Amino acid sequence: MEDIVESIFTFFASDKFCLPILYILIGIIIYNIIALIIVRVSKIHVKGKKVDKKKQTIISLIKNIIKYVIGIFVILAILEVYGVDTTKILASLGIAGVVIGLAFQDIIKDLLAGIFIIFDNEYAVGDYVEINGFTGEVVGFGLKTTKIKAYTGEIKYISNSSFTEVINYSAAPSKLLLDIPVSYNSNLEKVEKVLTDILEEIKKLDNVKGEVELLGVNELADSSVVYNIAIDCIPMMHYGVKRKTLKMIKEAFDKNKIEIPYNKLDIYLKK
Repeated sequence: MEDIVESIFTFFASDKFCLPILYILIGIIIYNIIALIIVRVSKIHVKGKKVDKKKQTIISLIKNIIKYVIGIFVILAILEVYGVDTTKILASLGIAGVVIGLAFQDIIKDLLAGIFIIFDNEYAVGDYVEINGFTGEVVGFGLKTTKIKAYTGEIKYISNSSFTEVINYSAAPSKLLLDIPVSYNSNLEKVEKVLTDILEEIKKLDNVKGEVELLGVNELADSSVVYNIAIDCIPMMHYGVKRKTLKMIKEAFDKNKIEIPYNKLDIYLKK
């Protein structure tokens, strides 16, 4: 009985019992430190704003990868304690990693590019962008591809690693610049008053967000004095704002008898 108790005590006091526990504790501590750093860095990156679900998914993915990597090293260290030759295991893992890396090289590039796009906040679903010369709304975004729908309905799938530059039209309001021609015979003070009054109505239009300004005379053209108006709109909604604004200006000019120049053709009939 004493021999059994002594054997048990010896085992609990040996490296084969203490070192595995120590390695596990060290692995847990290292993982928690790295996970804490990742969370803090992600919060700093978004400047204190709430991290969205997509970024939370990526953070969770990275933390899981780190957990498994640390777990593998802890297991290998424990096997070393019990006399297992881990050199061959590491060699086989290295060869397998190289083979997998070569086989899935393009996929891995797309995944890494997708992660960087998310963390850099280059665009999100619902944004209007131009990528590789294709313009449209981002209707789908994954770690491998970005799905863009053009205004005319075409949908294009673009690999995340196939582009380096993105034009994001939704990052800031669209600036609509309108040229408004009037006749040289027009009273410019009256024209400016009418346009100033219209600006207040333009501000009430849907999709107008921000400043609406009368910039003044922009050009003295061949047959007209051209005024310029600047309107801040919701991204990619300036086409509708333009149509409504032009209609309002035409109606106001007709009401106030302000002439909009247009080409005239004189026809002479020979008897």
